[in-house]
Amino acid sequence: MNIRKITTITEDIVTEGGRPVEPAARLAVVAAVIDNPWASQGFVEDLTEGIDAVASDLGATLAPRVMEALDAPLEAYGKAAIVGLDGEIEHGSALIHTLKFGNHFRDAAQASTLLPAVEKRAASGTVFDIPLKHFTDASIRSHHQTIEVRVSDAPHPNEIVIALAGAAQGRPQQRLASLSTER
Repeated sequence: MNIRKITTITEDIVTEGGRPVEPAARLAVVAAVIDNPWASQGFVEDLTEGIDAVASDLGATLAPRVMEALDAPLEAYGKAAIVGLDGEIEHGSALIHTLKFGNHFRDAAQASTLLPAVEKRAASGTVFDIPLKHFTDASIRSHHQTIEVRVSDAPHPNEIVIALAGAAQGRPQQRLASLSTER
């Protein structure tokens, strides 16, 4: 795995809807810009070799950094793969939709649900939204949220941006009833 750079973003929401948020609502994203192991090779039928070479190490690199940047127990999480223009969306999906990648984050957070994801092919500097859901029950509406991310110089055509995101809480000032109360 060749990492060009790692970007860490934290966001603290201190006011929402004109009211203070106490404690501040923290979200964190850690994104790695890596060489696409399949870029410019034409159609690769079996992606296993690249997955085996990259996914686990990438998850092991990103997961603890998100937990450290969050600096609080995690309650919601998500992931992203943004593939440069010389790759396929499937290249990003191959890296993030494997237990070799995701289990590092689930284990670090003591989580049990699947990580919601976004994947796309795009040019450098593309803005993307990472969806977040509750880490043990994806039906808990208060934790359905997104965080907008942009890595200004990535992905290059032969790269992939792989990101993990976490939140220490649900949406600030959420007021929806739980799913179980609806008829």
